[in-house]
Amino acid sequence: MILPPATLGMLGGGQLGRYFVIAAQQLGYRVMVLDPDRNSPAARIADLHIAAAYDDREALSRMAKSCAAITTEFESVPAEALAYLAAFVPVQPSAEALSICQQRSAEKNFLKRHGFPHVPYADIRSESDVSNASSDLFPGILKVVRFGYDGKGQVRVNDKEACLSAFRRLEGEPCVLEKQMALESELSIVLTRSASGEIKRFPVAENHHQHGILDYSVVGAPGAANELSAEVATIAERIAVSMDYVGTLSVEFFVVDGELYVNELAPRPHNSGHFTLDACLTNQFEQQVRALCGLPLGDPAPHSAAVMVNLLGDVWFSRQPERACEPDWGKLLAHPGLTLHLYGKHEARPGRKMGHFTVLGESFEKPYLTAMAARAAIGISDS
Repeated sequence: MILPPATLGMLGGGQLGRYFVIAAQQLGYRVMVLDPDRNSPAARIADLHIAAAYDDREALSRMAKSCAAITTEFESVPAEALAYLAAFVPVQPSAEALSICQQRSAEKNFLKRHGFPHVPYADIRSESDVSNASSDLFPGILKVVRFGYDGKGQVRVNDKEACLSAFRRLEGEPCVLEKQMALESELSIVLTRSASGEIKRFPVAENHHQHGILDYSVVGAPGAANELSAEVATIAERIAVSMDYVGTLSVEFFVVDGELYVNELAPRPHNSGHFTLDACLTNQFEQQVRALCGLPLGDPAPHSAAVMVNLLGDVWFSRQPERACEPDWGKLLAHPGLTLHLYGKHEARPGRKMGHFTVLGESFEKPYLTAMAARAAIGISDS
C-alpha cells in the first residue's frame, strides 16, 4: 500500500483531476498535476503543478522521481506517456487499457473480440471503405476514432453518399461508422477494480443528453436502470476483468428493444458518476485514489436517490448572449436539498462543462421535480 503523505501524480488538470486532488488531499496525500494550462481547475489546487505537454520527457521524468504512483484524468493523454512512467512507478490504469479506450476502432474491436454486445459498425480508413460498407449500417453515425467527445467529430449520415461527403469534410481522419440505433434509454455504470481483483460498483445511472452532451443523470428511478442493473453490472465487470483493468472505469450502454449494447468505455471517473460525490458513502474519485494506492476499496452504497444536472457554459450567456455573465446562483441555492458544484474554470464558453448540481431525496420523485425546476430557473432549456 502507498500511504499518506506520499505524493500522487495526475496527468490532466480538468474537473475530473480537480476532484481527484480533493479526494487525495482529504486522505492526506500530496498531489502533483501535469497539465499545460496554468489555469486548469486541478492545477489551481494541487500541491505541485508542472505546466508542460503530456509527452514532455523532462516533465514526465520529474513526475516519476517525485510521485509514488500516477494516474490520468482522461483518455486523451498519450498512452506512450503512461508506458514511459510505468517503467519507474506504479501507473493505473495501464497504458494498454488506455490505448483501447482512447481509440474507437480499438475499443470496438475489443468488444467484438470478447463477445460483448456492441453497436454494429465498420472501420472507415478510406473512401473505398465507405463504398464497401454494408447498407445495413445506414442511417448511421460517422465518428472520428480519436479525440471525439461530447458530440464532437460525429456526423449523422443517411446513406453512402452522405457518408463519403462527411468523411471528406473530416479530412480523411480514420473513423468508425456506427449504425444509428432507435434508443429507448442510455445507461452508465461506474466501477472500480483493485490490483487484487476486488470490484466495487456504483448504482446504474440513466442519462439524458442534449446536442451530444450529457444534460442530466437520474439514479434511483424506476425503469431501465433498475430493470437492467444486474445485467449492466455483469457486463461491466466482465469488461474490467478482460482488460485486467485497475482503477475507476465507466461503461456506457444503449438500450434498444430491451437489449443492452455497449456504447463507450471511459478509463476514469465519469460525468454521469458525479452524483456519487453527494449520494454515496464513497465517491468515484476516492475509489480512484484507493485503487491507485492499493488501499481497500470503499463502500459505494447510495444513501439517497439522486438527480445530477450539468451546468454548461451556455448558462453564463443565457441573460446576455453577447458576453458571459455570472448566473444567479441564488435560484439554485434557494433549494436546501440541492448541492452546487462549480469547477473553477478560467473562462465560460458555450458547450463547456463549468459545473453541476445534485438534488437528493429518499425516493426519485421529489428530487427530480426540484432538479427540473432549478434547471429551468437557471436558464437551461429543453431545446
